[in-house]
Amino acid sequence: MIKRILVTGGAGFLGSHLCERLVSAGQDVICVDNFFTSQKSNIAHLLGLPNFELIRHDVTHPLFLEVDEIYNLACPAAPGHYQYNPIKTIKTSVMGAINVLGLAKRVRARVLHASTSEVYGDPDVHPQPESYRGSVNPIGPRACYDEGKRAAETLMFDYHRQHRVAIRVIRIFNTYGPRMHPFDGRVVSNFIRQALRGEDITLYGEGTQTRSFCYVDDLIDGMIRAMALPDSFTGPVNLGNPTEHSVRDLAGTVVRLAGSSSRIIHARPLPADDPVQRCPDITMAQRELGWSPATGLEAGLRRTIDWFRTIDISAYRPPTPNY
Repeated sequence: MIKRILVTGGAGFLGSHLCERLVSAGQDVICVDNFFTSQKSNIAHLLGLPNFELIRHDVTHPLFLEVDEIYNLACPAAPGHYQYNPIKTIKTSVMGAINVLGLAKRVRARVLHASTSEVYGDPDVHPQPESYRGSVNPIGPRACYDEGKRAAETLMFDYHRQHRVAIRVIRIFNTYGPRMHPFDGRVVSNFIRQALRGEDITLYGEGTQTRSFCYVDDLIDGMIRAMALPDSFTGPVNLGNPTEHSVRDLAGTVVRLAGSSSRIIHARPLPADDPVQRCPDITMAQRELGWSPATGLEAGLRRTIDWFRTIDISAYRPPTPNY
């Protein structure tokens, strides 16, 4: 059966890949985006298709549509972007969730909410299972995103309990791949952009902080599997790659794969509240979704570097003055 599916933030990095996958599966897809950090070029190849529709809209305002499923991905996700306008960021998470849930309640649609590993803050439990409640600074510079996403999770479960809205909450860990914004400020895009230009690779702190990097195709597969589960499954469930890499090792790998002569330098102090370790426990995803990431870091980085080589970076403007 063909479903009518709404994807908020559908022109962003993850959203565009999700829209592409759903359109290819023959679903009727409505992409909603306000284009703050996303690019029309991400979904340009879908615009002429009969089962794809684009609506420019800000989710802090109500939506009135008839749909069967909603993937709620709308929110700036890179620190420089969400800290540029922190009040707008938390409004997008909280008011966006309220508007999406109100729509879902009215039309009895399923909602998959894209939460984040940032709900765990700077964790003192490692790796992070879904049962861990986090270590978040509620008044720090990252709180607009961290606490906004935590509040959105609260709203999802309150609407589920009070109004029986069918929800699934996923917590996304670091994801990378083609269509990342070159100026999103994340380590993968920063390092690739610098390496391809032969510029110095700049590390925050000593580069010993660790992250786990999940390739975008694997992440999208996990999202679709979560949406397909029976309504008895609500999550939250971690989606990410459980293999850790230090930021310094990532920089070295990017330089090698790009064939670059860039030097790796310590240019900036570690940002406030930046987590030292971040790695998912994906036991629940493996058990409930039958999901594990299949793409190794080097294979994913090669594809991402190849994509960066094809674009004209001058055509991408930094969405905020932070980059």
